[in-house]
Amino acid sequence: GARFAHEIIVLNHSSQTYFRDTYHRETHYIPNGVNRPAYAPPELIRKRFGLEYGSYLLFLGRLVPEKGCHHLCEAFKRLKAAGDDRILFTDFVDGALRDELYSNAYLFVLPSDLEGMPLSLLEAMSYGNCVLVSDIEECTNVIHDRGITFRKGDVNDLEAKLRYAIEHPNAVRMFKWLSSDYICDRFQWDKVVDATLKLYQTT
Repeated sequence: GARFAHEIIVLNHSSQTYFRDTYHRETHYIPNGVNRPAYAPPELIRKRFGLEYGSYLLFLGRLVPEKGCHHLCEAFKRLKAAGDDRILFTDFVDGALRDELYSNAYLFVLPSDLEGMPLSLLEAMSYGNCVLVSDIEECTNVIHDRGITFRKGDVNDLEAKLRYAIEHPNAVRMFKWLSSDYICDRFQWDKVVDATLKLYQTT
């Protein structure tokens, strides 16, 4: 059978529980890290999708049930205050296109029913986004009080929180102002590397 080291490094709390319950091994939680990105003006996204700064809500992730995109689509369709009610599926995005999407969103939404360590959430906040996330532990542990939450899987609550964000731009601006410094300091790569090296040096 597989042999395990005395200690195991994992990247999320769910994995800690799994290894403890399955293999009776204590593990260490080390999060992902982010760097502070530069703002990218809406050039590619304007040409390709007709998007401008602050004109769209952004979900970025795999289209699988646990990511909750279907909850977001249903809630968004109910909104009358949203203006343009088109839902745009971009296909896979990366590089400069992804940078622009993160940089210019009005709101980043992560409606997941299940997550590990949501790297897209860290990235979205590093770009200074106001975020709206489901109230699962993996998301609330990241944002604390620097974003908006809704009850997991509750489309009515998600609709209400979307409406709140759309109708309260000052609150969205406040969360935008708070998010980048908070997330880039708390999850900076230097701290992640130091924690990893310290763990290896003590085991």
